[in-house]
Amino acid sequence: MRDIRIHDTLSGAPKLVEPRESGRVGIYACGPTVYGRVHVGNARPFVVFALLKRFLEHEGFDVTLVENVTDVNDKIYDAARKAGMASDDLAAQMTAYYTEDTDRLGLGRPDHEPRAAESVEGIVELIGVLIDSGHAYAAGGDVYFRVASFDEYGKLSNRPREEMEQGEGDDAADLKESPRDFALWKAHKEGEDTSWPAPWGKGRPGWHIECSAMAEGLLGTDFEIHGGGSDLVFPHHENEIAQTEAARGRPLARIWMHNGMVQIGADKMAKSQGDIHLLHAALDEHGPEALVMYLASGHYRQPIAFSGEALEEAGRAVDRLRELCRRLDPGGGQPGALEEQAERFFDALAEDFNTPAARAVMFEWISEANRRIDAGERLAPGRLADMLHALGLEGLLAESADAADPEAQRLLAEREQARAARDFDRADRLRDELGARGYEVRDTSEGARLMRSG
Repeated sequence: MRDIRIHDTLSGAPKLVEPRESGRVGIYACGPTVYGRVHVGNARPFVVFALLKRFLEHEGFDVTLVENVTDVNDKIYDAARKAGMASDDLAAQMTAYYTEDTDRLGLGRPDHEPRAAESVEGIVELIGVLIDSGHAYAAGGDVYFRVASFDEYGKLSNRPREEMEQGEGDDAADLKESPRDFALWKAHKEGEDTSWPAPWGKGRPGWHIECSAMAEGLLGTDFEIHGGGSDLVFPHHENEIAQTEAARGRPLARIWMHNGMVQIGADKMAKSQGDIHLLHAALDEHGPEALVMYLASGHYRQPIAFSGEALEEAGRAVDRLRELCRRLDPGGGQPGALEEQAERFFDALAEDFNTPAARAVMFEWISEANRRIDAGERLAPGRLADMLHALGLEGLLAESADAADPEAQRLLAEREQARAARDFDRADRLRDELGARGYEVRDTSEGARLMRSG
C-alpha cells in the first residue's frame, strides 16, 4: 500500500491520508443545490471524488463516499416560484435529473446521498447544542452562529475578518449581533411553502449547518477527507469547520480537499452566471468517456477551461485508447516494462491525485503496446485494466471483448458506402438495422465504430 498524500487546504500543504480506523476512509463531498439541471461544472467534483474512491480502493482501503443533495435552499424557493411549482416538487424533479445525468457518466453512485430535507432532526439537534454552549443565539425566529465565540474562525480561508461578509443579504442585519454571524436556522417567511418545527420557531435550516449535520450523521467527526469545489472554501466550509468544532470539540475532517472550477473564459461555469453547458447535452454530443477523459486531463486543484475543442481532443484520446483495446489479445503476454509503467501510473495518483501525470503514463503504455503489436507481439490487457478502472474508462475493454459479429461489420461497411454516396436515407436505415441487432454506431475521428448498446 502506497503512502497517499492529498493537498490539505487547511494546512496549505500535502497531508498523508491516515485513517481513524485501519484500512477505512470516509469522504464527504458537497453536492449540488437542485434548483436547475446540472452542468459540466457540477460534474467535476462528482468525477473527481468518484475516481478518488476508485484509486483508494485499488490501494486496499474500504471507502465510504458521501455526496449530499441540497434540496432546501433560497435558490430553490426562488426558482420554484418562477416556475409556478411547489419547492419540494421542483427539488425532487431536479434531483431525479441530477441522478439520471450523472448515472450516464458510468462511474456508479456514491455510497450515501443524503438530502437536507430528510436530515432536519439531526440539524435541529446540532443547532441546539450550539445554542446551549453559547456559540449560537436565537433572534426573531432565526438562529445565528456567534462568530466571535470561535477564536479560530477564518483558519481555512485565511481572510481578514473585515472581509468575511457572509453573502446572506441584509434582510436580517438588525437581528444579528455582528455582520459576520451566519444563519443556522431561518424563520418561516411568507411565500415559502416548506418549513419544519423547532424549539426556536417554525422554519428551515441554513445551508452550512445542513452539511455539518449530514456529514457527521454518516461519517462521524474527524473523518478522513472533506471535499468540494474551491468556491466553497468561504463561507461554506469555513462555517462547517466553526460550527462542528464549536459543538463537538473535535475537527469535522482531517483533510480539506478542493477542486478547481470549470471555467468559460475568466469566469467559473455557474447557473447564476447564465453561461453554462448542461451535462446531459454534453453527454449527448461527446459521450461519457470523453467527458470523464476531459475532466481527468487537468489537475483537480487547478481550474480547467471548457470548450468544444477540449472535449473533441478528449474524444480523440478516447478513440486512441479504444483502438488499442481492440488490438489487445486476452491470451497474449505482458512484458515487464509495461508493468513498470502501471506502477508509475499509480505512484502519480498517490501524489496529490495527479490524474494528468497518470494519464500521460498510461499513454506511454499505449504507445509502447502499439509498437510491440505492430512488431508482431501478442499483448494481453494486463495492468491496463487497472489503469482504465481508476480513470473510469473500463468500459473500453468491455467493448473490445464484445466485438461486433461479421454480419454487423458487413452492415456497417454498407452504411459507410451509402454515406460516401450521400445516400443518407439508406445509411439511416442501415444504422437502424444495426440498432435492432444491438449495436450503436459511433462516428469517431478514425471512422465509424460499432459498440454494444444498452
